[in-house]
Amino acid sequence: MRWLTLYARSRQIPASLAAVVIGAVAVWALARDGSSGPGDPKLPALILTTGAMAVSVGLGGQDLALDRTAAIRWVPRRAAHVLLAGAAVAGVLLTVQTMGVSMATTAFVVRDGAGLMGLVALGAALSGSQYAWTPPFAWLSFVFFAPPPTSTPMEVAMWMLLPPGTAAGTWTALVLTVVGTAAYAVAGPRR
Repeated sequence: MRWLTLYARSRQIPASLAAVVIGAVAVWALARDGSSGPGDPKLPALILTTGAMAVSVGLGGQDLALDRTAAIRWVPRRAAHVLLAGAAVAGVLLTVQTMGVSMATTAFVVRDGAGLMGLVALGAALSGSQYAWTPPFAWLSFVFFAPPPTSTPMEVAMWMLLPPGTAAGTWTALVLTVVGTAAYAVAGPRR
């Protein structure tokens, strides 16, 4: 079990988890006044995006050369790291919702949490763990200010705010999850 503790500390998991919890509780406290309706997906999307951005720092170790030359198989560990981080971010939002303010359905949280973690993993594979937070931040910024979707390409672009069960939102999140997790698991973070 010592290797798991060392891995968690080297990937800054305790600090990332604290940031996810603090961010979710802060947004939940702001949402308690009821100014945004229960069907407004912007607050849960904001919580999930900030959570994914917070855990993105752990997608790279302290020494990338050491990670690449280690005698262990990194592919399953990297994939597990992305999937468990996504589950933790989604779990924090679902737990915070049990305190009284229901902001999103479980299907919405799972879909967006998985898609955002895939986007963060893709960002780590393409530009390194220090910049892995930029794709979800840029996408959320676009989604917040874009007009409502009227075509399929706009639905794909607005997948974060679409209701659960929407084909374009579900497929976009699924593709981001699979492609991002696979790219990060195979290639690792960029130097």
